[in-house]
Amino acid sequence: KAVTKYGIKLPDRELVCAPFDSPEGRDYFAAMAGAANYAWANRQVLAHRVRRILDDVLAGLVKDRELTLVYDVTHNIAKLEEHPIDGKPTKLVIHRKGATRAFGPGMEGLPANYREVGQPVLIPGDMGTASYVLVGTAKAMEKTFGTSCHGAGRVMSRRAAKRKIRGQELAKELRSQGIIVRSGSMAGLAEEAPAAYKDVDRVVNVVHSLGIARKVARVVPLGVIKG
Repeated sequence: KAVTKYGIKLPDRELVCAPFDSPEGRDYFAAMAGAANYAWANRQVLAHRVRRILDDVLAGLVKDRELTLVYDVTHNIAKLEEHPIDGKPTKLVIHRKGATRAFGPGMEGLPANYREVGQPVLIPGDMGTASYVLVGTAKAMEKTFGTSCHGAGRVMSRRAAKRKIRGQELAKELRSQGIIVRSGSMAGLAEEAPAAYKDVDRVVNVVHSLGIARKVARVVPLGVIKG
């Protein structure tokens, strides 16, 4: 309704929008902020429970078992930020859909302990291959409003993956690779099969070569939890 009301023309019928200062725009932003705050609090609770469980399980086995948070970051969210447009600092609404922040060194929005080096950028791959830790760059601020992809990206829809892949066989295959799997359902596990995703190494190499974010570490899965 807002699109029609404000005479907005969109390139795709699946898209919707409203002027930021309109009643619809303000209501959306407030609702989104509330959802983001709820999600942030939920992640803190989950992390706390993980710490307690690991502390119980590893007691007497591992001396230094403290878990520290590298970074807590949202994606699929709109942020109010200031970026140069035609050489002038301009306040913008940056809506990162399928993307995440990749702020370079010196940005005020970064925590003090990351401000000198740049923001951690987490690009997950899939449950059978690898994920990456990168760091944001000054070039990202120039080229992408300080933004990177937040994952390898899908090559197969969830529905297609469930049709083509059997969850039980996938779990067995992952176990043979030394990857422990816990899933709420085998159909849900099939949705996230490695074959459903792009090659994360190739994706990250593109991000790195373009200078949007710089590779720091490649990590491989030991365990997978799928709700």
